[in-house]
Amino acid sequence: MITDVRKSAALLTLLLGGCMMGQVWAAAASLPALGARKDGVTVSGISSGGFMAVQFQVAYARLVKGAGILAAGPYDCAEGSAVRALIHCMSPGNWVSPPQPADIAPRMASRARLDLIDPPSALADDRVWVLSGGADRTVEPPVVDALLAFYRSWLPAAAIRQVFLPDAGHAMISVDAPEANACATSEPPFINRCGDFDAPGQLLDHLSGDQVPKGASRPEALQSFDQRPFIQGAPVDISLANQGYVYVPERCRAGGCPVHVVFHGCRQGEDQIGRRFVEGAGYNGWAESRGLIVLYPQTVARSGLSYGSWRWVYNPKGCWDWWGYSSADYATRNAPQLQAVRKMVDRLMTVPGR
Repeated sequence: MITDVRKSAALLTLLLGGCMMGQVWAAAASLPALGARKDGVTVSGISSGGFMAVQFQVAYARLVKGAGILAAGPYDCAEGSAVRALIHCMSPGNWVSPPQPADIAPRMASRARLDLIDPPSALADDRVWVLSGGADRTVEPPVVDALLAFYRSWLPAAAIRQVFLPDAGHAMISVDAPEANACATSEPPFINRCGDFDAPGQLLDHLSGDQVPKGASRPEALQSFDQRPFIQGAPVDISLANQGYVYVPERCRAGGCPVHVVFHGCRQGEDQIGRRFVEGAGYNGWAESRGLIVLYPQTVARSGLSYGSWRWVYNPKGCWDWWGYSSADYATRNAPQLQAVRKMVDRLMTVPGR
């Protein structure tokens, strides 16, 4: 009897929660058309968001001109296997290793011939910034080393910036989060303070090739938007949230600003930690001084079946799909998550009134 009551209460909570969230998300505004630059798209991400940023960069290599990656590995590291993701791409031991460039290049060449990704040669003009932490036991340094080897096979050495923080755990490294964890921490919200080290500032400096002073972020410039128009079917079917965020400096409303896409990590979506990532990851002040539109697409956690969906999707930590839980095509331009984010970027690049 007690068990039945608890199950009924849990189901009622789920149903009411789904209705309440639908009301909140339904109130979100549309993503604005801002006439953003079409030649200046960059991406960055932490953990699953780092893997996702690499996938987006490779799939749309003609569009993307740079990537900042924290605690992640090379393109299609998992090869569609959750087991490989956990072992080869997170904590490899002496008996396994992450994939090397020679393992990945044939798959990329085949996918490019089939027009599933852009030609890998289009990566040659990119700039990349890569960070790993010595105290990271989630995505360990050898995995990040494999990412660097991957980039070195396609990019000139001068375009690659490697940063190693000996004391850093598995986290975004920010000076803006009011309640950041200690540097060596690997716990929610996975935003750490490591002295004065400012990861977003450093990576944006490298990707742009110049340095500018940091500005003051404006709370009103951070806006929620409805992600549903960019997704075929229900967002929850591919573990995407109904609502995302975008930071728009006032001067970018007149058009001509570049776009930077930030992919949060596992357990960092709004459903997990509220707005702590989009407000505290550290990008928004730099967006002001640089005249940069920052797009924060959002995932949502799934544990099998979910209200509003008949699909079985197991993503209990709200990670981006870098091992195939949403689609076998997760690492190509046919990937539903990649397609959704690309449509968001296209919307920002649309000239108002068109």
